[in-house]
Amino acid sequence: MNKNYINVYINLINFSRNKKIFTFFTKEDTFSDRLIIFLFHFGFFLKIYNKTVDKKKMQNVYDYIFKELESSIREIGYGDASINKKMKNYINTFYLILDKIDNWEDLSINDRENLLKNFLSYNENIRNLSDYFEKYRLFLVNNSFNSFTKGVINLKN
Repeated sequence: MNKNYINVYINLINFSRNKKIFTFFTKEDTFSDRLIIFLFHFGFFLKIYNKTVDKKKMQNVYDYIFKELESSIREIGYGDASINKKMKNYINTFYLILDKIDNWEDLSINDRENLLKNFLSYNENIRNLSDYFEKYRLFLVNNSFNSFTKGVINLKN
């Protein structure tokens, strides 16, 4: 286990736990909602850093992240049979998110909002969430992969 991957995971979790995100789009704070938000964060992370970071290192990060997600699902209390099904669903959802955010920067604001609405059970205006993910994407562009691996990033709420 590489400590650097732990830092990546913790940083992504911390971004995903930003309380402001949940005030933007949900009345309930469920594991599924948090996981979808986490998968969006991880998707943008991979999208940005896949261009500049060694493929083997990125594969190791990917493997580590999904191993940790599986552990989290086990901690919730799901049995082995349902864990495999849930992990398959989450991985499929993740690849769908990756596909949809591939051209995020070229999407209109309305298209970004519709993209988010397709993954989240929220029908209100989610402009703030769309704006948040654009700021997050720009944060990733302006910070190195090493900033995620060297320690826990101090988030300003």
